[in-house]
Amino acid sequence: MSNRISPFSPLDISSPSPFQPRTFDDPGKAVEALTELYERNTAFLIDNFTMLAKGAPITARYRAFYPQVSIETTSFGHVDSRLSYGHVTAPGVYTTTITRPQLFKHYLKEQLTLLMRSHNVPVVVSESNTPIPIHFAFGEGAHVEASATIFEDIPLRDLFDTPDLNTTDDEIANGEYIPPPGEPSPLAPFTAQRIDYSLARLVHYTATSAAHFQNFVLFTNYQFYIDEFCKWARDLMASGGDGYTEFVEPGNIITKAGSGQPEGDAIAPRLPQMPAYHLKKKGHAGITMINIGVGPSNAKTITDHVAVLRPHAWLMLGHCAGLRNSQRLGDYVLAHAYMREDHVLDDDLPVWVPIPALAEVQVALEAAVAEITGYEGFELKRIMRTGTVGTIDNRNWELRDQAGPVKRLSQARAVALDMESATIAANGFRFRVPYGTLLCVSDKPLHGELKLPGMATAFYRTQVNQHLQIGIRAIQKLAAMPPEALHSRKLRSFFETAFQ
Repeated sequence: MSNRISPFSPLDISSPSPFQPRTFDDPGKAVEALTELYERNTAFLIDNFTMLAKGAPITARYRAFYPQVSIETTSFGHVDSRLSYGHVTAPGVYTTTITRPQLFKHYLKEQLTLLMRSHNVPVVVSESNTPIPIHFAFGEGAHVEASATIFEDIPLRDLFDTPDLNTTDDEIANGEYIPPPGEPSPLAPFTAQRIDYSLARLVHYTATSAAHFQNFVLFTNYQFYIDEFCKWARDLMASGGDGYTEFVEPGNIITKAGSGQPEGDAIAPRLPQMPAYHLKKKGHAGITMINIGVGPSNAKTITDHVAVLRPHAWLMLGHCAGLRNSQRLGDYVLAHAYMREDHVLDDDLPVWVPIPALAEVQVALEAAVAEITGYEGFELKRIMRTGTVGTIDNRNWELRDQAGPVKRLSQARAVALDMESATIAANGFRFRVPYGTLLCVSDKPLHGELKLPGMATAFYRTQVNQHLQIGIRAIQKLAAMPPEALHSRKLRSFFETAFQ
């Protein structure tokens, strides 16, 4: 241990050579520069960590920074007001830190293209002053904590930067961030370290790589839906894919289009907390489906992390309690409004904030129900009701005094009650991700209609596949829309970031 130093010895900081800011008129070349800088700086951290782990003497503290991209505009000139993103609202300097540029390559090129077109200005690629934590430099699949046990003489945090939760927050997305005087305004809703934090969480919760996630996401609270999705996806792969390229299951088990079996000798892992399944298309235009389990806490957790991937839409497909006597088991509920009694987002999005229905999503869902069921127009009311969906945080609310909840549900004109939908919609609103909800009535507790075991089996067998096909058809309709038409201006506040 003679080559080690005292934990109290001062250390000089060692960093890669300074990166001179570069100006670009070509968004593709700007993304290439961001990638080059990111790969250089993460390699610096990884290489030094590896050498120290092998016993090299400690001579410095190692630090490298995230790349950043910036624009400056001096004009109040009008932009295309039909677009909900791709422009800034006032003159000034705007910047954002960047992580995993290879993963976000298509997204970054699209956002920078819109900015250049809207303001006729170049973008500047430079180094930020935000250090890259060593954990995030390694990316997916690394076991940094296990390796760090080698450092017995000095804490890892004394040698490398580690995640700083004091600055990993949602202030920008929540509309609470105010730049200090003289500092640039944010260009994107999430900082690089916030994105890295969520990418790591996604791998943990879903057991799939962030690279597999698609831009259209289905959430469900029942494994039955996942089973049907997997069966449909595998059959699709075996028959050639019909435009989809591969199907990915937890453990990153891949089945290619044209094949009836996964690649290699992959063994499915024990299912994670919220397993994800990805039916992929070029440009991330496919479908990701996630079993989020039960409850608003899970709903918030997964949407907090999926949001950093900037999907084009997410939909909730699940079961609910029907609250009207006119409803029957198996009927559908298309949420037009949400009553939030889940409370998990109260600190981020006050309950007085309305969560509007998004016309583009509502039309797609209603049209999908009509196509799959064969009902149209007035006849569609036989099996589907639109209205307010209440989301509650107590699954066994029936066991307490019902007077209060029932009164509030009646005053809200609620037609259904569940434990996830309002949470998912509210986080979609908060993170500017188009959202929608289509539920299936599985019981009617206010009217004494509870499923018995045999009834439940028959119900799931007959309804789950149809409900899933409706969700898939709605996703396909949304995917056929131009992104600029899908992303509603209803989701944008007075002072928005330019990135989607």
